[in-house]
Amino acid sequence: MEIWIEMFPGISSFFLSDPLLAAARLCLILLGFALAYFGFRGKLEPLIMVPMGIGMIAVNAGMLFLGDGQLGTIILDPLVSDPQQLVDIMQVNFLQPIYNLTFSNGLIACLVFMGIGARSEISFLLARPWACILIAILAELGTFVALVCGVELFGMEPAAAASVATIGGADGPMVLFTSLMLAPELFVPVSIIAYLYLSLTYACYPYIIKLLVPKKYRGIDVEAYVPEVSQKAKFVFILAICTLLCLLLPVAAPLILSFFLGMAIKEAEILPYQEVLESAVTYLSTLFLGLVLGTLCEAGTIFDPVVGKILLLGIIALAFSAVGGLLGGWIVYWKNKKQFNPVIGVAGVSCVPTTAKLAQHAAEEENPFAMILPVAMGANVCGVIVSAIAAGVFIATIFLAA
Repeated sequence: MEIWIEMFPGISSFFLSDPLLAAARLCLILLGFALAYFGFRGKLEPLIMVPMGIGMIAVNAGMLFLGDGQLGTIILDPLVSDPQQLVDIMQVNFLQPIYNLTFSNGLIACLVFMGIGARSEISFLLARPWACILIAILAELGTFVALVCGVELFGMEPAAAASVATIGGADGPMVLFTSLMLAPELFVPVSIIAYLYLSLTYACYPYIIKLLVPKKYRGIDVEAYVPEVSQKAKFVFILAICTLLCLLLPVAAPLILSFFLGMAIKEAEILPYQEVLESAVTYLSTLFLGLVLGTLCEAGTIFDPVVGKILLLGIIALAFSAVGGLLGGWIVYWKNKKQFNPVIGVAGVSCVPTTAKLAQHAAEEENPFAMILPVAMGANVCGVIVSAIAAGVFIATIFLAA
């Protein structure tokens, strides 16, 4: 019997561990298969879901009995904190250096933000600035609703509730950064649930759009004249906004710096940097982001009682953010004498560029000639800025006040 255990530790660990844990591992392996497959089919975001699904499969299938008799893996252990133990385990667990040197200090979030900035076009925001700002502000509704629900209904500490509530901004790097600052003990479950839910916006948001925007309004075309703004003016504008936001919200300065650095490099046409940010940095950081998140999905994680609260609050946050953004779209529609497509409101939820593409797809379904993507991208970019402001306000009022 001993020889079979040693030869096939992954299989034997299913039979020699807690049956409930074994069942949870099996469920997560199946979930990993589903996420990777739907990513492959394009039903979910493939850049995140394929590596995340494979990581989830590997970490739950590849368990073995370690030297101390405990069940674990040689992939990643996020709970190691002792410096000497950490140095030792970095020589064994292949993803441990990636996690400790990029995840646990927020670097991975900043790298992703640099890539987003380098891919963002400030002209989209300048085409309809006040409409984009209003929509982006109202699209943070879910963040504040989830914060109140977390504290008042679920009895969570304000810092913990705020870290979960930032899921409402639908900005994955922002969620990672905020949870590290406000509730590091919840970093693993909050990060996992945030990215699972952000990918599910592909599936759920179209139904919210159809529910709140009747068919005859979804096909409205929107004329957007991008103002003739020189590169010099856009570059100075980027520097000015970066300065202002860092002055107001220094606790969020790392993310603000990263986002506007990417935008500044794009406008300055520093092609070597722009190519690196748009390709190597963006895709490599996204690959490791999905892979590490998948390997954090160990079966033991779901037995934490706070996971249920995070699951529910995440749904509340993202649902109310979509409702708030669409409400902003309707306000702009009436303010512009019905010359605006309310569907654009959903793009205020700053899942770049997913929600902007969802808005364009919803319009195309009713009118193949409708083009609302430029304005939707403006709301998307504005949503990133507003979500950074919201996160900065949370950190400044909750973390620094503690």
